[in-house]
Amino acid sequence: MTRLWLRGLVAPMLVAVSSAIAWLGHGIEAAFAVMAAGLLATLGWHLWQLHKLAQWAAGPIDTPVPEGRGTWALAYAALYRRVRQRSARQRDLRLALDRFVRGAEALPEGVVVLDANDRIRWANPRAEAHLGIDLRQDLGAPIANLVRQPAFVLYLASGDFHEPVVFQSVREGASTLSVQIVPFGVEEKLLMSRDVTRLEAVARVRRDFIANVSHELKTPLTVLTGFLETFADVDLEKKQRQRYLALMQEQSKNMQRLIDDLLTLSALESEQNIATEAEFAIVPLLLELSSDAKALSAGRQAITLAIGDAATVLGSRDELASAFGNLVSNAVRYTAEGGRIALDWRLSDRGGEFSVADTGIGIAAEHIPRLTERFYRVDRSRSRGTGGTGLGLAIVKHVLIRHQADLVIESEPGKGSKFTVLLPSRRVRPVPDSGESNAISPAAASSPNQ
Repeated sequence: MTRLWLRGLVAPMLVAVSSAIAWLGHGIEAAFAVMAAGLLATLGWHLWQLHKLAQWAAGPIDTPVPEGRGTWALAYAALYRRVRQRSARQRDLRLALDRFVRGAEALPEGVVVLDANDRIRWANPRAEAHLGIDLRQDLGAPIANLVRQPAFVLYLASGDFHEPVVFQSVREGASTLSVQIVPFGVEEKLLMSRDVTRLEAVARVRRDFIANVSHELKTPLTVLTGFLETFADVDLEKKQRQRYLALMQEQSKNMQRLIDDLLTLSALESEQNIATEAEFAIVPLLLELSSDAKALSAGRQAITLAIGDAATVLGSRDELASAFGNLVSNAVRYTAEGGRIALDWRLSDRGGEFSVADTGIGIAAEHIPRLTERFYRVDRSRSRGTGGTGLGLAIVKHVLIRHQADLVIESEPGKGSKFTVLLPSRRVRPVPDSGESNAISPAAASSPNQ
């Protein structure tokens, strides 16, 4: 027999013994009286315990289990163990739910839980920022009342959630959002939002880049194809043939320059292509730039070079020569005959400063922020006439990024432009004056090109 049965028999046995004693001592009537009193007392005791149990069951869920004696002590102990197990499971569930909520709140994507009627049940902070939701006020509100972009409303109404919908958010800096709904549970939905502004920008740049490269190659290829067809169909005179060959060679060089610039940009942007840095003297490089500028100008502009301070620079000489050379060649291309181009190098508190100032056509203020974009041209027809590829300033930008340098552009239409490269001080070391440096400094280097 179990302990419950043993304890349950104690009271009836006591009543039976008491009744037997009363029978022996006082007769049958006394025995019945003792038995009745015992049974009533036992029944009252059990009814009182049932009353306590009913009160506990009807009270708050955290009310302690009552204490009892006899069989009720065992019953209450069993209930207490069950309550402890339930409390432990509830605690584990709360911890798991808290971990889930903290994890969902930390996600870089937005998450919204919707019920069967597309009403908001819960949202993480990222979704609130993406979609303009305030969970304290919008709990239970239909999601379509808060996200009113037509593309999203149609997507929600269609019920076809295999692919995400992309639309512009008016809530967070006009960003581009990708939103997808995933059904789960019993008629519930999980709405996930993701900011794809950068991905869209990269895709747009890639599309523009392909379109621009195709456009830039199309013109010279069309010219070359036309001349080749002419050579095949027409018997040309020697002089005319030479002129056509010269034009074909010019177009071939344009394509070669474009390909070279594209390869240079690709190398500069590659993470595997680490610049080989070393200290080099800046003065010889400046003299080479001045000489190249005069050769490119062929006497059409007056070119001066001022070297304020001799110095050594830590960096890639080839890359900086390419960047400086692009600034110089641009100045020559966009400065009319008889104009002036001034190259200048000096040291300042900020480091080394190389500037190219010209009296060319100038640039309107609205174009300056976009000048270093690939293929960006203020005037496409005029730029093509100069022979530029539209990649020079993009190359300059990437070279300077690799050297932690800055490019400052000052320009005014009709008056000219000034491009200044600011190299950080940690990359520039002044060289003490010597007889050799004096021989190549300002007076000799500043003579104009005649």
